[in-house]
Amino acid sequence: MRGSQKNKNYKIKLTPEFAYAIGLLTTDGNLSKDGRHLEFTSNDIQLVKTFKKCMNLIDVEIGTKTSGSTDKRYPRIQFSNVKLYKWLLKIGLMPNKSKAISKLEIPNKYFFDFLRGCFDGDGTIYSFWDSRWHSSFMFYIAFSSASLNFLKWLQEKIKNLCRLNGSIGSAGNNTYLLRYAKEESVILFNKMFYSDNIPFLQRKYEKARKIFQININYNEQSQFAQVEKLENSLP
Repeated sequence: MRGSQKNKNYKIKLTPEFAYAIGLLTTDGNLSKDGRHLEFTSNDIQLVKTFKKCMNLIDVEIGTKTSGSTDKRYPRIQFSNVKLYKWLLKIGLMPNKSKAISKLEIPNKYFFDFLRGCFDGDGTIYSFWDSRWHSSFMFYIAFSSASLNFLKWLQEKIKNLCRLNGSIGSAGNNTYLLRYAKEESVILFNKMFYSDNIPFLQRKYEKARKIFQININYNEQSQFAQVEKLENSLP
């Protein structure tokens, strides 16, 4: 379902909420070729509602759309706003952005809000037990994109702002992953989720917290086992 915003009354002002919404739009959104329509689609209704609120789309209704060859329908918000459309072009977004997107003009002050939007849109956190290292617990925060240049820009910005390196590799199907492992992922997570009073996707936040707690428990057990082994070896 389409909606419209009164362009003259629509205010474009960078805030943590607005920067987060730009991150969502960058990953899971779309700019139409007609120069006025924008849309954001997600399989998570909470994320669509949050996007609507952060973009201040008061008069725009949430509809649905099908995806791919399936009949499954996903929540979508679609609206017309020439003023916003032109502003997004100016900062680096574009139609058919998947492979063409590169750097965006996002002030450092709001970069981690923008990055949290990218994480909630197309990012992930995952973990596994690595049998190569005595069943050590491994976990990563990752950002995926069909644009290698976009991920290189993210990597460079993150390194400049908080000295984290990360690594970029192929994820197959012409997609790339920017990944941060263990300690770096915890630091990056805390940079993105710096407050309880900011917009974020609850289920990804809770998944990350569970993974971090498993790691804490594992480290505590490992340290206890090392101390016990040392004590048993003493005469």
